[in-house]
Amino acid sequence: MNKKLRRSATDHAIAGVCGGIAEYFGISSFGVRLIFIFLPVNIIIYIILANTMPASPPTL
Repeated sequence: MNKKLRRSATDHAIAGVCGGIAEYFGISSFGVRLIFIFLPVNIIIYIILANTMPASPPTL
């Protein structure tokens, strides 16, 4: 199985970064969002990931 880390097309609040991380690891996106809230440099990390993670292809 060849999984790739991508921004989510379906589970996104702002850019789909947390949804993409949750889909990759198979966990809840709510938990990933909580982790981002409590990280001290969360805005910087989120901006970097939003600009570097490729978007997932849209599904029908």
